[in-house]
Amino acid sequence: MRRKGKGEAMKQTGVPIREYVEALGLEVLQKGRDYDSTFLTIQDVNRPGLQFHDFYDYFDPRRLQVIGKAESMYLRGFTAQQRRKSFDALFQYNIPALIIARGLPCFPECMESAVAHQRTLLQSRETTVDFTSRTIEFLSRRLAPCVSWHGVLLEIYGEGVMITGESGVGKSEVAMELIMRGHRLVADDCVDLRRISNQLMGTAPEVIRHYIELRGIGVIDVRQLLGMRAIKVETPLDLVIHFEQWDQEKIYDRLGIETHYTEILEVPIPTYTIPVRPGRNLASIVEVATMSNRLRKFGHNAAAELADRVDRRADGMDPI
Repeated sequence: MRRKGKGEAMKQTGVPIREYVEALGLEVLQKGRDYDSTFLTIQDVNRPGLQFHDFYDYFDPRRLQVIGKAESMYLRGFTAQQRRKSFDALFQYNIPALIIARGLPCFPECMESAVAHQRTLLQSRETTVDFTSRTIEFLSRRLAPCVSWHGVLLEIYGEGVMITGESGVGKSEVAMELIMRGHRLVADDCVDLRRISNQLMGTAPEVIRHYIELRGIGVIDVRQLLGMRAIKVETPLDLVIHFEQWDQEKIYDRLGIETHYTEILEVPIPTYTIPVRPGRNLASIVEVATMSNRLRKFGHNAAAELADRVDRRADGMDPI
């Protein structure tokens, strides 16, 4: 069974080119007129080999343009006039930037054309493959679809577990007990979830990272109180545990044969609903739920195995 997530979508405006340059340690050879206002909005990059041969069908000017050794060697076979014509044609498009990889020298015609058209020209010392791989990885993370979720995210036995529920149900208190048992806090109150490929990665907004709120005590800095072993910056999301007040009229699942899911950014996440009432050791229940979910990943479902044993006994297939 699946239920849709209720996270609040976060707006994505793109990655400022200045932030990208600083993150990848690029050298700025020429700042374009829109250097301070340009945003990268797609993760793809393009190596303009065909474009230097005047083929611009299906050319997407939103992509970063990268010149590597192959393109550079190809351009060396051009005359200065041909190179200038090729760069003028490329820079007529409103590309975010042209990057020269491997620390290769910039052709004078390239610089002249970039200045004339006021386009951004960058340089990287990395090999073309390493540079493009890092660029795609960086942009994939920064441009990934993202939602904010009300809950607590922890790493328990190597699994990313998000505890959700209404305010005051006891999420942070249970999280603190789990941290004292050796598990690690990722986020409290607000969890940022990004979809990277078909996996959700969870982290905390930077302003509240490592903090947890306990009613009656206040805000606690977990990193300062318990050290680095008690925190983690990011974790994949493997399980959602939803706390709700015990309802005498509700029939709760007592076998757990069917797996329930919460759909977040179109990714189904296994989900347990745990009723809360005085006397229940919720921290232990969360640990058991985490281990049970981990076993299911390896094909072990205790409820299904028990049901199968009962059916076989009832059919007389197993001896009493």
